[in-house]
Amino acid sequence: MRVVFAGTPQAAVPTLQELIDSDDHRVVGVITRPDTTAGRGRKVVRSPIGALADEHAIEVIQPARMSDPEVAEALARWEPDLGVVVAYGGLIPAEVLAALPHGWINLHFSLLPAWRGAAPVQAAIAAGDEFTGASVFQLEVGLDTGPVFGLYTERIRPTDTAGDLLDRLAESGATFTGNVVDGIAADELVPAPQDVEGVSYAPKITVADAQVRWDLPSHLIDRAIRAHTPAPGAWTQLDQARIKLGPVTIADDAPLPDDTDPAGLAAGAIVAGKKAVYVGTGSGAVRLGQVQPPGKKALPAADWARGARLTGEETFS
Repeated sequence: MRVVFAGTPQAAVPTLQELIDSDDHRVVGVITRPDTTAGRGRKVVRSPIGALADEHAIEVIQPARMSDPEVAEALARWEPDLGVVVAYGGLIPAEVLAALPHGWINLHFSLLPAWRGAAPVQAAIAAGDEFTGASVFQLEVGLDTGPVFGLYTERIRPTDTAGDLLDRLAESGATFTGNVVDGIAADELVPAPQDVEGVSYAPKITVADAQVRWDLPSHLIDRAIRAHTPAPGAWTQLDQARIKLGPVTIADDAPLPDDTDPAGLAAGAIVAGKKAVYVGTGSGAVRLGQVQPPGKKALPAADWARGARLTGEETFS
């Protein structure tokens, strides 16, 4: 089967590699988001999917929108039978969806209809879900509403960050998607409509969303920080400085420095010992892990506290 692939970040790479390595299918073209610039020299940065396609001499287009004329022109040139989408980062209009004989399928990192939208992995961790997974479904105009070819489950571990979980889902999802493509090619799969119950949404996360709310209970802060790690990165304010935080450990019953009672520690209040730093929450306390001051590298919280010369009166906000 002739396949066109649309994707952008690292999470899409395993699936594209799976299709490239297939003996039964051929990736005839790749669609990815436009190159970006980064660093002081404003160096042009290729998306991970664009870079992988380049390695295998597969033609790449980078339209600003899927409705741009170059998309229709490329599809006419490539003559694909099926489109495969993984974390492309843009909507596909109806006329493009209808342009291929077998339409377009999407690998989505949730158990649909749960967590439709841009950030399903982050939403599942923040909500405290015990399980998540991935679904391969037929794309239609609605937001992740199409019928599902299949899904599989993945347990969310207590210390999983969004990056950890997404890495596992991306690897297992690649094989799963390859099997779905095989089934479509053999005319052996028929997608089933999604359930009408259990629908939830996971909108795109902004930097503002990743600010830690210290008035929340410690277990919710733990989830929120893990959900925003590594991107966009959980953060808090100390005076006028924006401090990035790595995952924390719930310390509601831990002995704190200077015999401080975790239950009585004000939300955002910082207590620093020689080997650990604790912060009060709306219920209990958390022990900080990595801390990254502005313009500097991340370092263990105790090292950061010594360098910051904390007085014991500081409070995160």
